Amino acid sequence: MTETDAPKADRSWRMRTLLDLLSTKGRLSVTDAAAALGVSEATVRRDFTTLAKQQLATRTHGGLVVASVAYDLPVRYRGGGNDSAKEQIAAAAAALVQRGQVIGFNGGTTTSATARHVAARTDLAESGEQPALTIVTNALNIATELVLRPHIRTVSLGGVARPQSYEVVGPLAHQVLRELWLDHLILGVDGLSSEVGASCYHEGEASINALMVERADVVTVVAAAEKLGRRSFARICDLSAIQRIITDSSADAGAVAAMRSRGVEVVLV
Repeated sequence: MTETDAPKADRSWRMRTLLDLLSTKGRLSVTDAAAALGVSEATVRRDFTTLAKQQLATRTHGGLVVASVAYDLPVRYRGGGNDSAKEQIAAAAAALVQRGQVIGFNGGTTTSATARHVAARTDLAESGEQPALTIVTNALNIATELVLRPHIRTVSLGGVARPQSYEVVGPLAHQVLRELWLDHLILGVDGLSSEVGASCYHEGEASINALMVERADVVTVVAAAEKLGRRSFARICDLSAIQRIITDSSADAGAVAAMRSRGVEVVLV
C-alpha cells in the first residue's frame, strides 16, 4: 500500500508508531520501519521526511534518529492504546452539550475527540437560531476543526502557543478568559485523584486550565482510566471544583469510590 492510496488515518497512525519506535530505539532504519509498519520503503522515506521537516527527528543516510532537542509528542501523534475507550468517553461527554450553551475545551486527545463528537451532532446543526453553540478553547487544533462549522461560534483565546500540545498559555489568554463565562467546561487532565484533584504536566497549561474552571458553571473531566489515582506536576483544581468525571469501565474501583464519596458524579462507559 502506498501513501497515495492510504487513508489519512493510516498516515497519522504511522507517524505515531514511528515516533514511539524512535523513542524506544533511538534510531530507525528505513528497512526496519517498513517491516514494523507493513508498508513500502518508499512510504517510510516520505514519512521520515515529514518528521524531519517538523523537527521531530533527524534524517540520516538510510534512517532516522532522535532529534537533538527534547520534545513532547504533539497531540495528533500521541497514542494511548485505548482509542475505543477514549471515543466512548468523548461520545458520552458530547451528549451532555445543550443547544445555546457556551462550552469550554482545553487541549488534549480526549477533549479533541469530544469536540469532534459535538461538531458531528446533527441535532445541533439543524436549522434554527444560529449559532447553536459557542465554543471557547485555548487549543489551536480544536479551534481549527470547529471554525468551519457554521452552527458553531468558535472563540480562540490569544496567547503563546505550545507546539507540544497546541494549547495557548500566558497573560494574553488569561486576559481574554477573565472577560468570559462558560456554561460547561470539558476538561482534559494528566492526573486525577481524590486527594490532590486535577493536575497536568505543564505549569502554564495548569494556570489557564485553572482559570477555565473558575469561569465555568459546570466542570466535566474526561479522562481514561489510567489517569485516575495519578498526580502530575502542576495542580489545576481541587476535586471539589469538579461536578462530573467521565471515564472508562476499567477504572480502579477504589479510586472511583473515593471520588464518589466526595460528591462527584463518576460516569463509567
